[in-house]
Amino acid sequence: MKSTNFTLREGRIEDAHDCASIFYQALKILNDQHSLPTELGSVEATIESFSSMFKRQNVYSVVAELDGHIVGSNFLQCNGAIAGVGPLSVSPMTQGRSIGKHLMQYVLDYAWEQKFAGVRLVQAAYNSTSLSLYAKLGFHVREPLTVLKGTTLQLEVEAGYIVRTGTLADIDICNKLCFQVHGHVRHVELLNAIEQQTLTVVEYNNNITGYTTGLSFDGHAVAYSDRDLKALLSAATAISGAGFLLPIRNTELFRWCLEKGLQVVRPMTLMSMGLYNEPVGAFLPSIFY
Repeated sequence: MKSTNFTLREGRIEDAHDCASIFYQALKILNDQHSLPTELGSVEATIESFSSMFKRQNVYSVVAELDGHIVGSNFLQCNGAIAGVGPLSVSPMTQGRSIGKHLMQYVLDYAWEQKFAGVRLVQAAYNSTSLSLYAKLGFHVREPLTVLKGTTLQLEVEAGYIVRTGTLADIDICNKLCFQVHGHVRHVELLNAIEQQTLTVVEYNNNITGYTTGLSFDGHAVAYSDRDLKALLSAATAISGAGFLLPIRNTELFRWCLEKGLQVVRPMTLMSMGLYNEPVGAFLPSIFY
C-alpha cells in the first residue's frame, strides 16, 4: 500500500538541489515520452535556476516531504496584481498520492490570502495529467500557445519604427501600455528587465508602441499591434534558452514567424483563475503568464 503521509512546508534555499533534481527528472521523463528536448539542458542548469528562484523575495515556495525526503515542490511568482504558478513537480517515484494537487492548493490558498486579483500558469499541452488537475482546481483555458525557437531574425525594421533599449524613463509608458492591453501591469518584471539590460521598446511616431522584457521563457512582450511585435522580433539580438511563447490564435503573427524561419518546439496552454481580460492588442506571454 502506498504511503500518503506526506507533509507540506515553505521552501528554503537549501532545498534547491533536491527540488531541481526532481523537476529535471520528471520533465525529462515526460519529454522523452513525446520525443521532445528538455527545456533546461542539464541538472546543473536546473539547480542554478531553482537556486535563483529560492533567493528571490517575490517568489513563494512550498515543498512536499515524504518519510523525511523531499518529493515535490511548487512556486508562486508574486509580481503584481497577477500571480504566476510554477514550476510544479512531483517525484516520479511518488505518483498517485495527490501530492501535486496539494502543492497546487497550497500556493492557491496563499495567493487568495494575499489578495491577488488573479492566478495564471502555462502548462505543457501534451501533459494530460497536469491539464486535468488544473481544470479540476478551477483554472480556465485561455490561450493555446506554442514555443518558438531559432536564430535571431536580423531583419530590417519596417520604415517608421525605431527599436531601442528600454530605460527607467520608459517604465510608466510601458506600464500604461500593458494595462491597456491586459488590464494589469507587470512593473516588477519591467524593473528586473532594466536591471538585466533585456528591456527593449519599439517606437512609432515618437510614441512607445510595444516592449519586450526578452525573447525567452521568462520574458514577455506587449504591443498595440502585430506590426509593433514584428519590429521587436525583427530587431531582437537574442532568442534565449528554450525559446519564447506565442499565442497561436494570432494566425498572422504565427505564420509570419514560421515564414521567417522560426520553428515550433512544443504546444503549451495558458490557463487562469480570477481576473482575466481578453487582450486588446498583441502579446507574447512568459512561462508564468
